[in-house]
Amino acid sequence: AKKQLSAYFEFYNLKRPHSSLDKMTPNEFYYDQLPQQNKVA
Repeated sequence: AKKQLSAYFEFYNLKRPHSSLDKMTPNEFYYDQLPQQNKVA
């Protein structure tokens, strides 16, 4: 059960688009907020 919960939390927190983030994933939202020079190509 722990493995399944861990996989779900990873999906929910990192990969699932959130309406409160304008349909972006948390990762997309976070990295879009970083200054341009800190982004890795």
